[in-house]
Amino acid sequence: MNSMLFSRQRTVLPGFKLTLGFTIFYLCLIVLIPLSAIFTKTSTLTWAQFHEVATSPVAMASYRLTFGASFGAALVNAVFGLIVAWVLVRYNFFGKRLLDALVDLPFALPTAVAGITLARLYAENGWIGHLLSRAGIKVANTQMGIFVALTFIGLPFIVRTIQPVLEDLDAEVEEAAASLGANRWQIFWRVIFPMLTPALLTGIAMAFARALGEYGSVIFIAGNIPLKTVITPVLIMGELDMFSYAKATALAVVLLVISFVLLLVINLLQWWSSRHHEHL
Repeated sequence: MNSMLFSRQRTVLPGFKLTLGFTIFYLCLIVLIPLSAIFTKTSTLTWAQFHEVATSPVAMASYRLTFGASFGAALVNAVFGLIVAWVLVRYNFFGKRLLDALVDLPFALPTAVAGITLARLYAENGWIGHLLSRAGIKVANTQMGIFVALTFIGLPFIVRTIQPVLEDLDAEVEEAAASLGANRWQIFWRVIFPMLTPALLTGIAMAFARALGEYGSVIFIAGNIPLKTVITPVLIMGELDMFSYAKATALAVVLLVISFVLLLVINLLQWWSSRHHEHL
């Protein structure tokens, strides 16, 4: 019995209680207390008032646009982010380091600067917008502009999540599949992609969550037309500018609850994918 107690004590890392206590304290200070303040402020509204604010036509339109554009941008980044990560890991070419550094540009660039730059590029007299306008495509001051901005800020999450997994893949597994007669597409789809799926889902969840709260890069290119190009974070900021704090937190609560449920679903899919891969 004494040996069992000794072995249990040996398996615990030194300082576990202290670090765990600090972790809980820090998360409460940074995450739980601010979130509880949102719910506390929202509770000053009656249920009828909360329902009126949360289900107003402007709010409903902002929910559809925010979640639709965020999820669409995350899916597009999942495809092209996978391609970018594949190129950076599997090939050596001139300018590879520069390309790898450019992936992190949305991380380093202030969102307001990104919004101004995108608005200038995709305006009808901008470099890219001028070419698109000839084809009858308008980006700035439209929902397409919001989609472009959210795609821009979400790409690094996909690439940086998939890249280390690709680097750790054993080439012998692919060689074994090739020796058994599998072509390149079969090797990728049946051997490589199942290994990448958990990381890919993680990247999608991170890009989606980042896009939900984006404000700086969107406000300059969206045009902020009510019922058309107003996302929920912009709507919340508008309520704050009018000192309607309870209404702003009510919208924030709806955004928080829906986004939490969606992220929970994505994490469950990631867990299922990992378990499924382990059983293969």
